[in-house]
Amino acid sequence: MAEKKIVQSVDRALVILEALADEERPMTLSNLSEKVELNISTVYRILHTLIMRGFAKQEESGKYFLGLKAFEVGNAAKKNFDLVNIAKPYLQKLVDKCNETTNLAILDEGEVVYIDQAACTSMVKMFAEIGSRGPAYCTGTGKALLAYVEQDELAELLEQMELRKLTENTKAKPEELKEELKQIRRQGYALDIGELEEGVRCVAAPIKNFEGDVEAAISVSGPSTRMTEDYIEEVVIPAVVEVSAQISNQLGYRRR
Repeated sequence: MAEKKIVQSVDRALVILEALADEERPMTLSNLSEKVELNISTVYRILHTLIMRGFAKQEESGKYFLGLKAFEVGNAAKKNFDLVNIAKPYLQKLVDKCNETTNLAILDEGEVVYIDQAACTSMVKMFAEIGSRGPAYCTGTGKALLAYVEQDELAELLEQMELRKLTENTKAKPEELKEELKQIRRQGYALDIGELEEGVRCVAAPIKNFEGDVEAAISVSGPSTRMTEDYIEEVVIPAVVEVSAQISNQLGYRRR
């Protein structure tokens, strides 16, 4: 039923725009025609309209490429996919579900940077100032992010990091940390059981964008008196994994 509602000329124009975007370099009319599987005269007519509207341009050589209007539209769409704005209601959703502080963090040169937070209502709560940094190797968000870094880049980061044993639970040996990162990637979430600070526990999961790349991590942190093993297993892990998937979906990620 949906197929009957498609406007063929619009569909073809969008296919041509997508082909120009995918190629990332100017294309000849014949190459474009072959790629979109439309005859040359049809492609030419559509290109002429796109050029008139600023969505395509033609070089002196005769090749075609995306126009500035396509950039403007793409940039406007990108603003609607702002990570912090999209994640904000989900941070609060996690607070409501777990009644512990939630954080949104990104990775920067082996450290996590906290870019947003929603605090719980308890008197005793975990707090990380927005913009503050922490070591990636012993925090939940940090490990959730490191787990998806390419091996070559990870090796370089580990060389640059000073892996210090901050508590009895801190994994300060590179090989030990690498094994845990593999496990995190398999299970889809990371744990910090008092590795950065005694008595503090954290569950984190990665957030993926429309390209499938990990863009950030979301976490729930709290004192071990409330974040018991059973509570983490039964409530926190499922909630964090679910919310990270929902934010990823909002960013355009589709599991392949």
